[in-house]
Amino acid sequence: MDFDLPGEHRMMRETVREFCEAEIAPLAQEIEDEHRYPAEVFDQLADLDVMGVPVTEEYGGLGGDQLLYALVTEELGRVSGSIGLSYAAHISLASKPIENFGTHEQKEEWLRPLAEGEHIGAWALTEPGSGSDASNMDTTAEKDGDEWVLDGTKQFITNASEAGSVLVKAVTDPGAGYGGVSTFIVDPADDGFEVSTIWEKMGLNASPTCEIQLDDVRLPEDRLLGEEGEGWEQTKKTLDGGRISIAALSVGLGQGAYEAAKSYATEREQFGQPISEFDAVRNKIVDMDRKLERARLLTHKAATTYDAGEDVTRLSALAKLDASEASREIAEDAVQVLGGYGYTTDFAPQRFYRDAKLMEIGEGTSEIQHLVIGREIGL
Repeated sequence: MDFDLPGEHRMMRETVREFCEAEIAPLAQEIEDEHRYPAEVFDQLADLDVMGVPVTEEYGGLGGDQLLYALVTEELGRVSGSIGLSYAAHISLASKPIENFGTHEQKEEWLRPLAEGEHIGAWALTEPGSGSDASNMDTTAEKDGDEWVLDGTKQFITNASEAGSVLVKAVTDPGAGYGGVSTFIVDPADDGFEVSTIWEKMGLNASPTCEIQLDDVRLPEDRLLGEEGEGWEQTKKTLDGGRISIAALSVGLGQGAYEAAKSYATEREQFGQPISEFDAVRNKIVDMDRKLERARLLTHKAATTYDAGEDVTRLSALAKLDASEASREIAEDAVQVLGGYGYTTDFAPQRFYRDAKLMEIGEGTSEIQHLVIGREIGL
């Protein structure tokens, strides 16, 4: 059992870390305060050739594996949860399904621009009334001659206001249950597509979260991704990889909060000594390190298992559950270590704390992860 990262993975991690420190860290709080999607950062990430890390080189990607993608996502999350979230949604949810289920023509037209960073992508599953029951959807796609006609509302869609393409889940056969869901590639320029709301959120405000309206959106037949009725199976496979990316993003958020707390504790003095020498503070930082190590190991194991082509449903859910909860706990303790300063926007822990909370909600709540894991272990 080898826990060392391959050399090329370490090199990529260092390259991305240097970029994050130089280009993202200085503006991380600014873009949150302005609620501004930093398009220029994603252009720079495209120049680094990381907008399609796990996508095959044939269609403009880097040809890397899930582990490499997890490392990049972690490094982005270490400085900006918003950038990490938009990046993860772009790859796991918007790009990989086209690679996994699309035709050659669809990959050339829709995947290549995503992998090369020409534009960012989005994935539209959740609806206002669906919540954790994601299969309970009202969005429909009806066949009209040689076209599909989409109608409905999608909620909490990351990147939708900035996307060059959106993968939309819709019901094509209302009587078929899970087998009646299909996936469509929608261009935001299509008539009838509208971003109706960009939500103000508790955190992650430099990553747009949107409501979209689909009103008589007419698509040619070649916008159906895979076969009719395959949408739910595609969704489950997509979430296996997506949960690993959220685990990696959670590890990154936790790492950023841990580093901020540790740095502060070794420099801040009270009663004539650094506060890191007090048991109460030292123990918090030790617990942060312990939780990070556990979450990172689970995430890397899930990514490596994914890369081996093995069933990863249980491991991805375990990694996502553990890392997301650890991230929030670490960030909360980091705020506490900094005391009053931790509650101000002059210091990063408050941002990590607010950002980390979504990790326990998005791509399946912690409660849903327990359900998934329970099923996988036969409960």
